[in-house]
Amino acid sequence: MPETLTLDTVGDGVTLIRLNRPHRLNAIDQILLAELCGACETLAADRSVRAVVLTGTGRGFCSGIDMRDFGPAMLEADDPAIDRLLFQESMAALPRAVTAMPQPVIAAVNGPCVGGGLALCLAADIRIASTAATFGNAAILLGLSGAEMGISYHLPRVVGTSVAADWMLTGRTVTAEEADRRGLLSRLVEPERLLDEAIETACDIARLAALGVRMTKRAIQANIDAPSLWSALELENRNQVLSHATDDAAGRRQKWSS
Repeated sequence: MPETLTLDTVGDGVTLIRLNRPHRLNAIDQILLAELCGACETLAADRSVRAVVLTGTGRGFCSGIDMRDFGPAMLEADDPAIDRLLFQESMAALPRAVTAMPQPVIAAVNGPCVGGGLALCLAADIRIASTAATFGNAAILLGLSGAEMGISYHLPRVVGTSVAADWMLTGRTVTAEEADRRGLLSRLVEPERLLDEAIETACDIARLAALGVRMTKRAIQANIDAPSLWSALELENRNQVLSHATDDAAGRRQKWSS
């Protein structure tokens, strides 16, 4: 059994992952890093899982790396550069594991979402937050770069370069209302509604054709960096031809036309 996560089936084809270090606001330690990467890999290979909800236990979503108690893998500034690079690459594997999942991932942001937590949130496909949530990237306040774990890739694409620069260069705390206004979130709900809203959304997706959902997720990811409209249309056209030929699509078309 995982030490730092709980995994539950909360609907037909829907898995709920809870980060479970509430005493540290679900900060990422060495064990959580390994267990969450492993859980993402396992769920990605499970065809019975059609959608995933990611949230935190207690009052926080994820407060970033556990600076006080990460574990023996935490390095010092005078350690060899290659070792520090390998450590950073291990942290960067976390958002990559989330984005690589073929299933849509819904982040249900229930509280503080900072640093590595913000990177996890950005790696999700859909972000729903409680009005109690807050967002930030405090690395720059520690004398580090504010660009880490994919944040400099994802955040400008979501909220625009100027807003991303504001958040990343100042390290300030961003309220849920501001995050919603700037386009970081798809929905903002009261705390008591958050998990139900995220699970309902995941269940709605899980009821759809699995191939169509997976190809839609991949098209969004690929076409965000498409060099031209022509390239984006080429991918979309192929996806439609492939998904059109499935029995699932044929059955659904017949149902809608009857």
